[in-house]
Amino acid sequence: MKNTIVIIPSRLGAERLKGKPLMHIKGIPMIVRVLKSAIKSGVGEVYVSTPDKEILEVVHKHGGNGIITGDHPNGTSRVWDTFKKIKNENVDLVINMQGDQVMLLPRSISKLEKLMREHNSPIGTLASKLNKDEINDQNVVKVEVETDLKEDSFLKAKDFFRIKKYPLSTKIYHHVGIYCFQPTYLKQYVELGESKQEKIKKLEQLRILGKIDMNVGYCDSNPLSVDTLEDLKRVEREIN
Repeated sequence: MKNTIVIIPSRLGAERLKGKPLMHIKGIPMIVRVLKSAIKSGVGEVYVSTPDKEILEVVHKHGGNGIITGDHPNGTSRVWDTFKKIKNENVDLVINMQGDQVMLLPRSISKLEKLMREHNSPIGTLASKLNKDEINDQNVVKVEVETDLKEDSFLKAKDFFRIKKYPLSTKIYHHVGIYCFQPTYLKQYVELGESKQEKIKKLEQLRILGKIDMNVGYCDSNPLSVDTLEDLKRVEREIN
């Protein structure tokens, strides 16, 4: 039997907004909102992976599964460590859902899993429409693809960037912080280690360009993630 699991890496020590997983949005901790969205997607078991006991306690209080991990250089490494701890040999897809993706709808999570199975892709992710105000916003990660990203598309990613100085393609979208891996490629992704471009641009996705294909599906969820206090205020205004 094929199984999918969702692992949400979360820590209190984020550089730009420390303690954000436990910050409340309309009375609910951020990590709990992400956890509930993942559970509602119905794709499989959901785990929060964290080095912080405070996060673990909140997750358990709200009926979620949590696993303590040690120090890791990035969320994907934490996800791989957690996957090994779970030891479920029947898992053939691992979703890495970022702990600040509070606007990501359950249907978008399940859509990514569906696309991965239909296309047998090594790694998949999502992207949504990019508005004009976001083009020069370095806090917004963009992904470039070959052709227009349509509802049923699952296109190969050409590039990830924050800001480009050369002429921009029209095939650029707002990258959404969720990934789905076949376990073999999750292992390979982590073992590749940090690339030069990844280090310079602070974009972990760049380590695999030209090495492992990553496909991009269209997402109609609001792509806003919480990296700053302004993001938090905006989410507070927009979330249901």
